[in-house]
Order: sequence, then C-alpha cells, then structure tokens
Amino acid sequence: QVYKGLDIITNKVTPQEQRLCRHHMISFVDPLVSNYTVVDFRDRADGFVSLHIEDIFARDKIPIVVGGTNYYIEALLWKVLVDTKDKESAAPAPLPDRKVELERMDGAELHRRLCCVDPAMAAKLHPHDKRKLARSLQVFEETGIPHSEILHRQQQEEGGGPLGGPLKYPHSCILWLHADQAALDERLEKRVDDMLAAGLLEELQDFHRRYNREKVAENRQDYQHGIFQSIGFKEFHEYLVSEGNCSPETSALLLQKGIQALKQVTKRYARRQNKWVRNRFLKRPGPNVPPVYGLEVSDLLRWEEDVLKPALEIVESFIQGREPPAKPLRMEYDVHENKRSHRVCEVCDRVIIGDREWAGRMR
Repeated sequence: QVYKGLDIITNKVTPQEQRLCRHHMISFVDPLVSNYTVVDFRDRADGFVSLHIEDIFARDKIPIVVGGTNYYIEALLWKVLVDTKDKESAAPAPLPDRKVELERMDGAELHRRLCCVDPAMAAKLHPHDKRKLARSLQVFEETGIPHSEILHRQQQEEGGGPLGGPLKYPHSCILWLHADQAALDERLEKRVDDMLAAGLLEELQDFHRRYNREKVAENRQDYQHGIFQSIGFKEFHEYLVSEGNCSPETSALLLQKGIQALKQVTKRYARRQNKWVRNRFLKRPGPNVPPVYGLEVSDLLRWEEDVLKPALEIVESFIQGREPPAKPLRMEYDVHENKRSHRVCEVCDRVIIGDREWAGRMR
C-alpha cells in the first residue's frame, strides 16, 4: 500500500503496482523505434510535469520519478543535455539518425574529424569511444556550435557546475535504495531465474522470430540501438539463431550460456548504476544538488525498519517543508581531479583518459 495515492513517472512497473497507484509514461514507444533517445524522454517527461504538476498537487499528491536508468533521471533533474532537433518543424517522414550513421565510421576517423571542428572535446574523448565522438560531431553538424562550447555555456549558467547546468526542479529529494554487494548479486541472480520462469525465453523467441530473424539472416542485426540493445537480446543471440539447426544437447548448452551471460551483465549493470549515483549524485559539486537519502535494503526481513519507516518520514518531512530525521548522504571528491584529461603513454602507445586512470598506470 505504500504507493497508494501517489503519481508515478516511470518506465518500469508491474501490473500489481499499476493497480495500487496511477502510473504515467508507460507503453508509449513502439518497440521497433530505434532512435528514441534520452532527449525524447526528457522532453516528454518535462511536458508531462509542466501540464500536470499543478493538478497533482491540487489533489494533495506528489509526483515520484522511479528508476530505471539514472542517466534519464539526471536528464530530468538537471540541465545537462544538448538539443539538436528542431521542435518547430514536423517532418513528413522520419529523418535518418545522423549519430547512427556516424557510428558506422572508424573511431580514428571520427576522432580526426572532431579534432578539426571541436579540438577541446576531442581532447577529452578516447578515439575508441565511437558513441561520444559521433554525438559530438552530430551536435556540431546540426547546431554549427562546438559541443564543448554548448556544455561550457550550460556550466556557466547560474547554478551550473562541472557536471552540467543548473537543477531544474529545486524542491526535489532522492531516495537511493542500496544493498550489500553479495546480497544484491544473489537477488539479481534470483531475479533472472524468476524472469525465465515467468516466460522471458518465450518472449525472446517470439520477438526474434517476428522482428530479428530476417535481420540476422542478412547480417544486419543491430544490438547497439533501440530495443535490441536491451539486456537479454544479445546474450541469447547464439541460442536464438541456432533454434532448429543444432542438436538438443548443443541447444541446451547455448541456453545455459545465455542464462549465465544474462546474470553477469545484469550484475555489471547494477554496479554501473550504483557507481553513477556515487559519482554523479553524491559527488556532484555545487549548491544545486537535491538531498540524497540512502535506504539499506540488504535484509528484506528488515524492510519495515530499514526502508519503509525512514522513507515515509523523509517524504513526510519533505512535504511539510521541515528537516527529516535522516541525514542526506554526501561523498568527498577531489575538486582538482580531471576525469577527461588526455594523455598518451609512450611505453604502450595508448591514450589514457582521466587523472585517476593515469595515476594508476604510473604506479
């Protein structure tokens, strides 16, 4: 009953949760749309908040953004993205995604091109980081302004800082549910087992037959964009493409290989998400950072004491405009550390990005 009477903005929800409270922004993107981006999410979420926020508060309720991907939450809270789409024009047909086109090029060539138009950004990016190189080139091509210059302008705005522009919704707080790594890993493995028991494999097989089998046959499958980059597709690629073309024993081995790969990549993803919270939320410099409250979820038998009770106290205090009994989390950070410094190791002839990585190599 915790959710009852709340408005949830999320892209991850169970039918039971939908019955408990009203959810928004669910099942509104066709699964085969390959160029839906964080900017599209930000624009839709911002539009929803602008249109409905007063109505939500008028009903004595509060909007809650549920993750999900912390990158998307950050894009909603802070001014950190760069707009390149023309919101005024409505093209009669979908335009090709320039970033996808650029990503097909060699990384060294992308880096060379970026050096010509935006040397400041090129100096911060590794030549192998094709996604970021392509994005910076796309920004320059579509705006005529170097990506580094746009980001610098954001950072110079009132309330901005090294990680981007100002906070857009100052009256916010963040609840971070975190667990001991061993307990989290065990729970994630069980989650994969539960997903398989609930029909994950059948769903993947059906989707593969309907949408991906022909692409695989023509060697044009793309596990880097759209829904196919989601965890689960590429891990079961060998199993799905071998369906009906190998012995039952081989198929069973490929299935187990896919299951273990899914468990490993799920655990790696969870680690990256926790690292994002620490580096982008808890270590974020500047005054415009919402308080982040940690809730320990290692022991589910202590859910009432460790999570529910303190969470309700924090939210109640937040609504009433008073200090909650819990103290927000903060982490120390080195204000002089440059995570985008660019150095070349003459011994191994490799590009090293970031002060920390360089210090580790020099030990």
